Amino acid sequence: MTAALEALAERLGRAARHDAPTGPLTTYGVGGPAALAITVRDEDHLAEVAAATAAHPDVPVLVVGRGSNLLVCDEGFPGLVVVLGPAFADIAIEGTRVRAGAQAKLPVVARQTAGAGLTGFEWAAGVPGSVGGAVRMNAGVPDADLADCLVRVRVVDLASGEDGVVPASELVLGYRSSSIRADQIVVWADLELTPGDPEVARAAIKEKTQWRRDNQPGGRNAGSVFTNPEGATAGRLIDEAGCKGLRVGTAEVSPKHANFIQADEGGRARDIWDLMVEVRRRVHDRTGIALHAETCLVGFDPMPELDR
Repeated sequence: MTAALEALAERLGRAARHDAPTGPLTTYGVGGPAALAITVRDEDHLAEVAAATAAHPDVPVLVVGRGSNLLVCDEGFPGLVVVLGPAFADIAIEGTRVRAGAQAKLPVVARQTAGAGLTGFEWAAGVPGSVGGAVRMNAGVPDADLADCLVRVRVVDLASGEDGVVPASELVLGYRSSSIRADQIVVWADLELTPGDPEVARAAIKEKTQWRRDNQPGGRNAGSVFTNPEGATAGRLIDEAGCKGLRVGTAEVSPKHANFIQADEGGRARDIWDLMVEVRRRVHDRTGIALHAETCLVGFDPMPELDR
């Protein structure tokens, strides 16, 4: 452990865990250990952690939500992994405004807002991530995303210690992207929804949830692996390239949906990455289209260049 890591660990105290597995923090269930990890208990603890990380800027920091769009390499993460605890999962509804804690599950927010007679968030019922991760990735489905209803967020910058509220207009929200960095924590998000019929909203949630069950695999995966290129869907391109069921070691392209990769229990992150590389190569060889990863890749080299 480097001197900077040792100093940070000493400042964080007994709450900091050494050589903490990252696999259990992700839906893939794979990945090597973090040099340090900490679960933030409450607001006071968050301020302490932010002050500590700002005082040790040489230590890399990775904020992890529910890990539903994350792949950490088998060698692990050489810095501090930060996870928000249950205290940051509160949901408050006042009129059409919803304040959801960063650790709140998207399906829970969808169900609670629907029950309160609000519409505009039903799409999130089948998305397994957290509110904080959804902000960072501008999570969504083909016909809706978080940018449609996001008003503002509170962000704590673990590199500088700064803590402030940022309007959605300043987050550079794009297709599965935002300006939120891996060392910034979204603490809560304000959403603006529309009044509606609770029964209609619940029915929409039921329909969307059933569609996902029918068309997408469960188990150990991280959702869509690649973003959709303009005018096409990654899943169809991968399927047409003959990649359904393709396996590399402990990783397999789902036979149910080609843009999902399933990880075996006790599998290797490198197998998932190698399979992504091979799928991307085959699609490019067939179509000339270079797919781009939607999954957040930590500790991996850039994807290989493709022959033009």
